[in-house]
Amino acid sequence: MNPAVFLSLPDLRCSLLLLVTWVFTPVTTEITSLDTENIDDILNNADVALVNFYADWCRFSQMLHPIFEEASNVIKEEYPNENQVVFARVDCDQHSDIAQRYRISKYPTLKLFRNGMMMKREYRGQRSVKALADYIRQQKSDPIQELHDLAEITTLDRSKRNIIGYFEQKDSENYRVFERVANILHDDCAFLSAFGAVSKPERYSGDNIIYKPPGHSAPDMVYLGSMTNFDGTYNWIQDKCVPLVREITFENGEELTEEGLPFLILFHMKEDTESLEIFQNEVARQLISEKGTINFLHADCDKFRHPLLHIQKTPADCPVIAIDSFRHMYVFGDFRDVLIPGKLKQFVFDLHSGKLHREFHHGPDPTDTAPGQEVQDVASSPPESSFQKLAPSGHRYTLLRDRDEL
Repeated sequence: MNPAVFLSLPDLRCSLLLLVTWVFTPVTTEITSLDTENIDDILNNADVALVNFYADWCRFSQMLHPIFEEASNVIKEEYPNENQVVFARVDCDQHSDIAQRYRISKYPTLKLFRNGMMMKREYRGQRSVKALADYIRQQKSDPIQELHDLAEITTLDRSKRNIIGYFEQKDSENYRVFERVANILHDDCAFLSAFGAVSKPERYSGDNIIYKPPGHSAPDMVYLGSMTNFDGTYNWIQDKCVPLVREITFENGEELTEEGLPFLILFHMKEDTESLEIFQNEVARQLISEKGTINFLHADCDKFRHPLLHIQKTPADCPVIAIDSFRHMYVFGDFRDVLIPGKLKQFVFDLHSGKLHREFHHGPDPTDTAPGQEVQDVASSPPESSFQKLAPSGHRYTLLRDRDEL
């Protein structure tokens, strides 16, 4: 039998201190630095990755570093598996090729990735440990609500776009693809699912996905493609979840402005759904080919009184259609003229050709005047852009265009 070993009081205190320190020392993690060699491998293998695109000389980046590291430590304790959540960073001065790849226009920029796929919406919330940790917890939560009775469908919020998947089994490739799509698009649609006996009445031809548009009058739409094809499923659901005409709010204004496309906006009273429907139909009919050159938006007249005043309008004048080019604002004629074939399309074409700008400064183009009619220069100044003020602020970011002008 081994003899007992007795520690002196100072040694005992030291041992206890080491033990307590070991037990209560929080987990610390290294922020993963990304470069051209490792970025694809790390992001592709991460369920969720939050990447900080920064520059060392940027004071906002410097302020974010300790907050980002502490938030990483907090989340690492909750999700210890190295591939569950990754906090990473890119030094954009050292790796300008990566910055260009992800179109970084300001520092710091926080982008979210899922299994290597960059999400459209970057993080624009508060820069605090709690806010960042809460954001990641939200991203890790299940985006799909399970239905336990089909009667629950009657209580759905029909102001939202609802996507419902009916599956025989949860452990199936069909559901895994559906889950991947839901993880990406859950900010744009409400996702629901039902399984087994609950879903059986809706699985008369096998597993399927249904889209329920907002409101009670529009009919349901059924996905007819392969449910194991991620690209096909994603594209179909994205088309339903992200409308051609989006609503602009003060919450998403920065994001929409940063897309860099001019705005074609319908200002309407919130309860005036008829004007909105007319505008949506005419945009789809006349301007679908312009989708990549201009953003189609609608805005609440009451909330956006200031832009209306910029174009000498008030909520009483709504509905009003206008273009904001981020330099100037231009007003469409009478709203009912939108029903004239080609009228709205010509308004957008006149923006792209520069005609709207010329006419505000110099009056109608000579080609628009009658033969023999005298052409006069009419000096005028179109209202300045109002929505440009919603762009990322220099009080929160270092904007690269500002730095280039120094």
